[in-house]
Amino acid sequence: MKTNLLFWILFILFTTDICHGQREQRTYCNPMNLDYGFTPIPNFAAEGRHRATADPVITLYKGDYYLFSTNQMGYWWSDDLYRWKFISRSFLRPEHKVYDDLCAPAVWVQGDTLLVYGSTYTKTFPIWMNTDPKTGNWKEAVHKFQVGAWDPDFFLDTDGRLYLFHGSSNEYPLYGIEINRKNFAPIGNETDLFKLDDERFGWQRFGEYQDNTFLKPFIEGSWMTKHNGLYYLQYGAPGTEFSGYADGVEVSDNPLGPFKPQLHNPFSYKPGGFIRGAGHGCTFQDRYGNWWHISTVSISVKNNFERRLGLWPADFDNDNVLYANTAFGDYPHYLPTAHNMKLFKQNHTLNTFTGWMLLNYNKPVTVSSTFGDYTANNAVDESIKTYWSAETSNSGEWLQTDLGQLSTVNAVQINYADQDAAILGKANDIYHQYRLYYSLDNKNWTILKDKSTNQTDVPHDYVELQKPVKARYIKLVNVHMASGKFAISGLRVFGNGGGAKPDTVKNFVVLRTTYDKRSAWIKWQTVDNAYAYNIYVGIAPDKLYNCIMIYNANEYYFKGMDKELPYYFQIEAINENGVSQRTKILRSE
Repeated sequence: MKTNLLFWILFILFTTDICHGQREQRTYCNPMNLDYGFTPIPNFAAEGRHRATADPVITLYKGDYYLFSTNQMGYWWSDDLYRWKFISRSFLRPEHKVYDDLCAPAVWVQGDTLLVYGSTYTKTFPIWMNTDPKTGNWKEAVHKFQVGAWDPDFFLDTDGRLYLFHGSSNEYPLYGIEINRKNFAPIGNETDLFKLDDERFGWQRFGEYQDNTFLKPFIEGSWMTKHNGLYYLQYGAPGTEFSGYADGVEVSDNPLGPFKPQLHNPFSYKPGGFIRGAGHGCTFQDRYGNWWHISTVSISVKNNFERRLGLWPADFDNDNVLYANTAFGDYPHYLPTAHNMKLFKQNHTLNTFTGWMLLNYNKPVTVSSTFGDYTANNAVDESIKTYWSAETSNSGEWLQTDLGQLSTVNAVQINYADQDAAILGKANDIYHQYRLYYSLDNKNWTILKDKSTNQTDVPHDYVELQKPVKARYIKLVNVHMASGKFAISGLRVFGNGGGAKPDTVKNFVVLRTTYDKRSAWIKWQTVDNAYAYNIYVGIAPDKLYNCIMIYNANEYYFKGMDKELPYYFQIEAINENGVSQRTKILRSE
């Protein structure tokens, strides 16, 4: 009896939500809530100053995660993949342009040292080294790296040999070369690895509608991962501005090839939903051994290079197929924590989705004021490209959303937009302050979250509630803006509406003809009690790894196929209360 009692006491202690006086963060929501710098390039800010970064790399070093990305005048570190601390550090030398900081950086661990190298074709950028990167005290490992590379990736193989992969072009291939790991001199000549083949692979076609209008597609963003003796060389395509921006992968048993396309491609893909795009990233393991993929997501309104970062669970299946799970990719997902070390798997597919549904898609909105054409409904239309703006940044400006019914609320995401921001580059002393309220009757209000004394920059703040609440109305009240007017691209409320899940989709068809087997017209019958649909697509019935989220429509033109393969499709309907059963799997030749 004493042994059993001790067991249950220990069980309660180790599974409680209280950790050092604070509840452990269990979930996260894309886009990542980082204090993104504003674009430092004046020409890129001609249509409005705005936050921007891309091309992320995360590496695990001495038990912590280090995140580098384009033009941030520093980098972040975290011990949980959720709370990130920014380290201010310029990697410029006097001869560099003022905004020519780390662009699409390479980051790798060699022995006890973390190393960083930025994109350049001029062969003037150093390789930096540090054994205590939390201090920001970097030293030059090499003053001028003599290869010169854009979108570089350094890969240290398990046999101790070091390789460089790089390339960013719509004309030239990706390149690979071995590098001396002691003095970083090149060994031998560069090898041409592979180019895009958009005549075969539909997803590689350039443009928002993947029609190759205006330009040929770009290949960029090399990243190498080794798994079970195979080398997975990953790359971004066809253009960072577009919803279809994705990461593909080719596989070899040798680090310098020859490479063959993995049949499941692209492996990181998110063309629908609140945020879109999942290209130019990196694949890494967390401290518990789970695989993740971090990548670039697109806004591309004030400038083509207005972008953010997204984090997706990833894995290799039993056939050594690399895939990332972006289903419900901008809804709340579980983090790996001390209490939940391993990510979940169901039916051979990662399933970290919390099941908390979006409660206020296109629901009624009221606001304190409206600036210009930035109308209130833009805050609930599930597009990060549109936003509502108040007339001012004054304390007291507010936005209120009606959930339409009494619902269970588990989390709220607040996505700020940049309207009349005044910053170029990185500003470390800016912050957001607000109060978040909830109500049952639109008369009596209770504080849901008080951040009126917050001193941090939280452009995509995510509030996971310690305990869910019952509410019908949610109100966000501004106290202080980081820069510019009080503007919101998405006030997103997650939980459960308490009603019936949607009905199963009927009359689901995939129309694919010999005219262009890279493309298909997908149609289905509207489900009356649904606001969105997930289309799952893959190269086998048990490999439906890619997901396309569609709001308020019953058709989709899918242009992402390999014309030489059959494909398999399923669809499910979505509403505030959950997800329908999926349809039977369709095969399309």
